[in-house]
Amino acid sequence: MTREEHRTIVTEDPLRIPSRRVAQETHQVVETQLTGPEIARRVTLLAFGIIQLLLVVRIVLLLVNANEAQPLVGMLLTLSGPFVAPFEGILGADAIAANSAVVDVAAVVALVGWSVLELVILWIVNVFNAETE
Repeated sequence: MTREEHRTIVTEDPLRIPSRRVAQETHQVVETQLTGPEIARRVTLLAFGIIQLLLVVRIVLLLVNANEAQPLVGMLLTLSGPFVAPFEGILGADAIAANSAVVDVAAVVALVGWSVLELVILWIVNVFNAETE
């Protein structure tokens, strides 16, 4: 991966003339290589970001009583189903219905659970990262 840096450093004149400033320009090309832990961190963030997005969309769709017969809504609910399944039954009720809206409690618990798992994995990756900042 290549990254270019261009900096302009403006300093006061060493002779202390107030209207005169000295500018120094630097240009540098930095080559960096992704390490194994950095790749693992990025893949983890991407994978869990997709899972979390699906869960949030599921919660919102059920909350606004979206038409499950509509293909896009059905697909999103189907895709998010496997990520909610391990968390069903943890609490007394998996869903709370009020009028036509449904709060998918299992999906909220799943969102928290997947987020905690993501943090644990990122912590483990950081432990094995030799380049701690």
